[in-house]
Amino acid sequence: MHKLTIPIPDEDIRALHIGDTVFLNGIIVTGRDAAHKFMIENYIRQPVSSEQAELYEEIKQLLDGGVIYHCGPVVKQHEDGRWSFVAAGPTTSIREEVYQPEVIAHFNLKGVIGKGGMGPNTLKACREQPAVYFHAIGGAASLIAQSVKEVVTVHKMEFGVPEAMWVIRVEDFPVVVTMDSHGQSIHEQVETQSKEKLGQLLAI
Repeated sequence: MHKLTIPIPDEDIRALHIGDTVFLNGIIVTGRDAAHKFMIENYIRQPVSSEQAELYEEIKQLLDGGVIYHCGPVVKQHEDGRWSFVAAGPTTSIREEVYQPEVIAHFNLKGVIGKGGMGPNTLKACREQPAVYFHAIGGAASLIAQSVKEVVTVHKMEFGVPEAMWVIRVEDFPVVVTMDSHGQSIHEQVETQSKEKLGQLLAI
């Protein structure tokens, strides 16, 4: 079991291997399809405009050595204007495969949280960065929300609550490493084994 504080140093990432349980502490940022597309189109594949410069610098600082969470939270706004997470379960990550390697490299990301794993391009980016993919437990949204101790702020609310970029402070956020910086992927292994089993069944 590992306890890691964000931002995470490279040596701590390299010390992780698939199957390791990790408890994350610090600031993480949620981001799904709209957020990844926005970052690619406005920050990565073209020069940052003056209108986007302030937000870019803030996001860059948050993600440098940091973690992005594929999550569409259920939130509650209190009378004083504060937000809190009611449910914070992971969403399927593979949709971000077309964006994730560039986001990892550009922002020096050290971790991606989601469910279901990602593809070979993200695995390659994890090896080069280094970074890891953290699997969060699907179906435990309310339990995971208990690890979210504070909603620091929210960006791009115009995308809608699930797609907005929520900046949250977490304590002992439970995850499992399923893609590491050494080129190992539990998801890849499962896919290979499934194909082999399918081949055996079809040969019968």
